[in-house]
Amino acid sequence: MLVSLLSDKLLEKITLLNHAVSQRAPLPILSSFLLEATKGKLIISATDLEVGIKAEIAASVEKGGKITVPAKNFLDLITNIKDQKITLELEDNVLKLKGVGLKASFQTSQPEDFPKLYEQKGDEILRLQKKDAEKFFKRVSFAAATDSTRPALLGVLFEIEKDGLVLVATDQYRLSYQKTPLKLKHDLEKPVVVPGRIVKELSFLKDDKEDIIFYLSLGNNQVVVSQGDVEIVGRLIDADYPEYQKIMPEDANTKTEIDREQLLNAIRICSVFARETANIVKFSLEKDKLTVSANSPQVGEDLVEIEAKTIGEDNEIAFNAKYLIDVLTTLEENDLVFEMTGPLNSGVFKVQGDNSFLHLVMPIRIQG
Repeated sequence: MLVSLLSDKLLEKITLLNHAVSQRAPLPILSSFLLEATKGKLIISATDLEVGIKAEIAASVEKGGKITVPAKNFLDLITNIKDQKITLELEDNVLKLKGVGLKASFQTSQPEDFPKLYEQKGDEILRLQKKDAEKFFKRVSFAAATDSTRPALLGVLFEIEKDGLVLVATDQYRLSYQKTPLKLKHDLEKPVVVPGRIVKELSFLKDDKEDIIFYLSLGNNQVVVSQGDVEIVGRLIDADYPEYQKIMPEDANTKTEIDREQLLNAIRICSVFARETANIVKFSLEKDKLTVSANSPQVGEDLVEIEAKTIGEDNEIAFNAKYLIDVLTTLEENDLVFEMTGPLNSGVFKVQGDNSFLHLVMPIRIQG
């Protein structure tokens, strides 16, 4: 292998691929990048057996070949190389890197031991622009569980309705629901659960011009997401998704119009005191204001009042501040509606004028 390429292009791609490098590798090879030089490009792959990422980089290839290199050391080195042309050369199972005034070498492993990401992509089922992916998928992916004994909660539900694709994610403490106008190219016999990690990776794709394409292979229980020279691969989650329809809200008896940035700032202020009491903050809703408060016997208490227009009954409810901050930092719209029916029922966040989205947060029971 003998290949030349620009270090900044290499860094951009391996920073993304590092998301798929195993942090607690059951196999040593999973802590590596697979490098393959061929026909004017360098192809780099990474996988932890749950998610795999492959990217191509334009390069001058004098001699093709493939090898694996320790991911962490390789990334750390490239991170500290200023933009320049570098060469990678494989000699006697040692990968030599050369740049301006720079020489480095890496011990390697045999590429045959590196897992194959997929046999075939499957059928194209969805094609969308990056701006739509950022809007629709971002609104739900943050609510998927990152650690759960229930595999389904680690994913995002893709469900077909007559008006378009519906996306749902929940970790049992909150739930995001997003109805989209997106149409699948092939009907699904039943909903599928796509790993939340794959959906979250969409936010790291950089190309605003290239479409994002989903490929599905039900026979291999596999999903591939492609954009330009990047592919993200994972296995569908073979588990029944919770019957989320049972907890969808009915008519609320308290509806409050709020400014997202003001509410977010109030919660962040109160979360300083909430740290000592299981991160609990309380909402008090009145006709013309919403009061956010936190009380810690060891530290003290604070409250922040913000303007809000409430229709219906005055009410109180408490939440884990983290879940509130998550949804308020994810949404970009500033005019929101908060709905509730009582202190023991879920609170619901909606975007004013947008009936396609809602986010439920389970309340916390408090004394007094």
